[in-house]
Amino acid sequence: MAWFKRKEKGIQTATENKKDVPKGLWYKSPTGKIIDAEELAKNFYVSPEDDYHVRINSAEYFQILFDDNKFKEFDKNMTSKDPLDFEDSKKYSDRLKSAQEKTGLKDAVRTAVGKSMGKDLVIAAMDFKFIAGSMGSVVGEKIARAAHYSLKNNIPFMIISKSGGARMMEAALSLMQLAKTSAKLAQLHDAKIPYISLCTDPTTGGTTASFAMLGDINISEPGALIGFAGPRVVRDTTGQELPDGFQTAEFLQDHGFLDFITHRSKLKQKVNLYLDLIQNQPVRK
Repeated sequence: MAWFKRKEKGIQTATENKKDVPKGLWYKSPTGKIIDAEELAKNFYVSPEDDYHVRINSAEYFQILFDDNKFKEFDKNMTSKDPLDFEDSKKYSDRLKSAQEKTGLKDAVRTAVGKSMGKDLVIAAMDFKFIAGSMGSVVGEKIARAAHYSLKNNIPFMIISKSGGARMMEAALSLMQLAKTSAKLAQLHDAKIPYISLCTDPTTGGTTASFAMLGDINISEPGALIGFAGPRVVRDTTGQELPDGFQTAEFLQDHGFLDFITHRSKLKQKVNLYLDLIQNQPVRK
């Protein structure tokens, strides 16, 4: 029947002449808003229509916070070992190699020192794309060394957390990083060197249980997921229904766990404003 047959073929394009749309030209936010990728980068990776803060990594945060994107990176080639010879569906050593090849990173955090609004700042920025930003021995060691550099040179310290928690493949070695990083941050506190913790989406597990909540000032981006265990685990453990917005940055600020929430476009100015206030210095503009 004609109803089920196309009488005319219409416009036909040879397969070899067809062109795919290159990946990365557009970004679609969870609310369905679409923005040109280049425009998104100019807008600090924030969707202008719905103000959704897209997940970004250390490279983008360094670009936002360091003047002219100039910095000196620490411990660039430090990598994890596999002392436990851990294996589930895939050997840990193979997973590390795969993550390094895929991301171009050695592990889930990068640390660096540079100028931010003209003054020195040490930053440790986590990368969620490397095994979900999990905290293993290298993450703890690099953060501890960066904090030591801050201590030795009397420079403010900042950690940008973005993590699924402790790295299960390193078992107790991963959990030891909670104590190591916390001890270093306590030394900064005793020396009266400012430490700012920025919690981004997501900040969970052992990261939240250690350095992410130990800042002299704890801040976040809008809408970030911040918590220790997931909502289902909390609900099953407490036997209670959870309130709306549980574990969002806004909920935590309302309950005193965060000092303020800042839009990414104002992050650099806000961080330096509070550093100037803490150190009793003239506010930079």
